[in-house]
Amino acid sequence: MTQNSLSKDLLLKIHNLMVKARVTEERLIHIYKQGLGYFWIGGPGEEAFAIPLGLLINKGQGLNHDWLYLHYRSLPTLIAMGLSMKEAFRAMFNKATDTSSGGRNFANHYCIPKWNVPPITSVIENQYSMSIGTAHVLKKAPDNQSLVVVTGGDAGTHEGDFATCLIWSSRPGKELPLLITVQNNAWGISTSYSSQHSEQHISQRGEPFNIKNLSINGNDPEESYLALKEQMAWIRKHRKPVLLEARVSRLYGHSSASGANYMEEECCIKTLEKKLKSEKLLKEKDIKDIWGSYREEAKKVQKEVMEESDPDGNTIWNHIYANNENADWRKF
Repeated sequence: MTQNSLSKDLLLKIHNLMVKARVTEERLIHIYKQGLGYFWIGGPGEEAFAIPLGLLINKGQGLNHDWLYLHYRSLPTLIAMGLSMKEAFRAMFNKATDTSSGGRNFANHYCIPKWNVPPITSVIENQYSMSIGTAHVLKKAPDNQSLVVVTGGDAGTHEGDFATCLIWSSRPGKELPLLITVQNNAWGISTSYSSQHSEQHISQRGEPFNIKNLSINGNDPEESYLALKEQMAWIRKHRKPVLLEARVSRLYGHSSASGANYMEEECCIKTLEKKLKSEKLLKEKDIKDIWGSYREEAKKVQKEVMEESDPDGNTIWNHIYANNENADWRKF
């Protein structure tokens, strides 16, 4: 093992979680195509970056733990943090048992207070401006090494919220402990990256603001893990922002709105499996067994979740405001 490589156990763990995330996403797509779910949008193809990110989070609730302002392609990150297939399916089926919204939000729009994950929204990139407030609080907290992670896509960096994030996180003497990530899958719904961006790398946008920045191959889990580990450690120490761009693939189009059909782009899992086999860390049978095991689990969990209850009309206002589950909104 070299300084620029991961241990065998960590690499195998990352691979296992990448497969779990991919199988979960593919089952969500299958549910949609069966007509059992209303809408799908997710991150197949981004696992090699998103899984390492989830593994490196200081998970917990409160100011002594990291905060995550995520977008709707972040399921692999949450799976790495411990999210179950059952929770993903409950959101897809809009079940009352869905702990994020009680079945009232889209698939992959999570809210997990116990892990400092505020609600994921469908409004493009507003998480970049939302993250600033929390980063200010962490900056002021004494002896605090926690940071804020905010994720988003390449097309959304044209939104004003992204510029706001760069401006407010980099003011001299008031820099914020913020990891600003852009998962660049080279598409904005149906517009290509090359037709919309004049800069070579989105990460270069950090330069006018004196923000430390880098662009990495997000299809390589080793490069992603090592880069994230180094930059997160730097933010914890210096309490300043980093802009990190990860070049990733988009394997099933933008969402179910564009068909959610498989696209011929680099598959980070296949690339990793080729490496694992060449280094004799896994055999072909091992790989098939891992995929088969998760696919069987997905089928089983889907059947279980389908039997769970749907939301009741009286709960329509739940999860809108804090602590209002017992409020009688008919009085208003």
